[in-house]
Amino acid sequence: MKFSTTTASSLAALKTQVLAAGVFSDGTLSAAAEALDAACGGTLRRIAKADFDGAVGQSLTLHKPEGITADKVILLGLGRPDAYQASTLVRAHQALAKVCLSTNAQSAISTLCALPCPDADATQRARLIARTAMTESYQYDHTLSTRKPSRTWNTLTLHVPRAQAANTRTGLDQGAAIGKGTNFARLLGDLPANVCTPTYLGQAAKALAREFKTLKAEVLDQKKIEALKMGSFLSVAKGSAEPPAFIVLRYTPDAAAARKTKPIVLVGKGVTFDAGGISIKPAAAMDEMKYDMCGAASVLGTLRAVAELNLPREVIGIIPSCENLPSGTANKPGDVVTSLSGKTIEILNTDAEGRLILCDALTYAERFKPAVVIDMATLTGACVVALGHVNSGLFTQDDTLAAELLAAGREALDPAWRLPLEDDYQELLKSNFADTANIGGRPAGAITAACFLSRFTPLYRWAHLDIAGTAWRSGSQKGATGRPVPLLMQYLLEHLPA
Repeated sequence: MKFSTTTASSLAALKTQVLAAGVFSDGTLSAAAEALDAACGGTLRRIAKADFDGAVGQSLTLHKPEGITADKVILLGLGRPDAYQASTLVRAHQALAKVCLSTNAQSAISTLCALPCPDADATQRARLIARTAMTESYQYDHTLSTRKPSRTWNTLTLHVPRAQAANTRTGLDQGAAIGKGTNFARLLGDLPANVCTPTYLGQAAKALAREFKTLKAEVLDQKKIEALKMGSFLSVAKGSAEPPAFIVLRYTPDAAAARKTKPIVLVGKGVTFDAGGISIKPAAAMDEMKYDMCGAASVLGTLRAVAELNLPREVIGIIPSCENLPSGTANKPGDVVTSLSGKTIEILNTDAEGRLILCDALTYAERFKPAVVIDMATLTGACVVALGHVNSGLFTQDDTLAAELLAAGREALDPAWRLPLEDDYQELLKSNFADTANIGGRPAGAITAACFLSRFTPLYRWAHLDIAGTAWRSGSQKGATGRPVPLLMQYLLEHLPA
């Protein structure tokens, strides 16, 4: 999909299949809609008044209005003028995408980016619009016998004032890359577990490294993982016939400024199927445990976007990947394993496996002397109970890092909510037979999971994102969301060297 800008003075004379303008719920026309209304002798206002209430997410199509060159004018509902914000802009462009995709329109011009928004400047608005256009075009058909017809519209052009054109183009480039990275993460999540195995994830990382010269992929096999003495990670992997993979995807830009800063490390849980091990899960909805690798998928999606934008900051992705299945070789409740850090862990519940593979990856991250480490994992059902499917759970004892990540989530419309990580919770992880237990019981389950991970992060700034409630949707709309790729990219964009 191609994105561009136009600063043409006459909207009515623009040649395109679809031309979109906004209307508020009180009947107020946006400036662009006013100009188009004048060109067609008041037709837009009359039709909007009779047939359109301007609610957020609504659209109305006018075919070849007299005095306007475009084949169709799409009126997009913007809600109340005093409530207009970035999320409204996204919902309006979701509605525009739906029209374009359902009518097979190949070119569209939107005038909404020029509309001032209290919580987003021109760059941010363009970034959100491009990302929305990309993600709304996503469709899964990789395991269907017949591929679906393409849903991608060819071009989206934003009509903006000349003074905003440069910033708008920057935002479009960023949004397109973030959209592609988000869709890549969604695809990996949606693939079935018999396709998207740990080996497949390693191959995906290597394919990205072939596509972008600034990426280098290293995939450690079982022998190399054993040589490193990642006993906690390997204890989970041993229950499956699928071999584990420890993936390191390193982005090293050409920019000299990048060599003066420490890298940002992203760690993603890559359990490509989680049956719970011996502590087996209930059968209902177990198919959705193919999404237990969405943390890994978001790392790969983020690195893809970083490489496409050629950001001047070194970013390293680390993915421990395996399956968690019940078998004669699987972990048993009560087993004690030794992690890469040397700490011993009593496994009280084999379904608390994500933290067992992440702890070794977090220890491994020390070798990069990182500025920040952020891990993301579909880690606990307790986080879903606490926050539902709106906010990802954020855990860190670093107040500055927490504020930065929360702000990035708000701006990217990929929100997180901070939960406590106080030392008093650590008491719940006591074990009589090892340095730590892998669970702390039913109370505060998401918090004690984060407490467990924190024990392996003493040498760097660290935050944990529990995405169990936000990485995918269930029901009729079942599918991966690609979150938190937008949040991570927003954070990275705000932490580039000067």
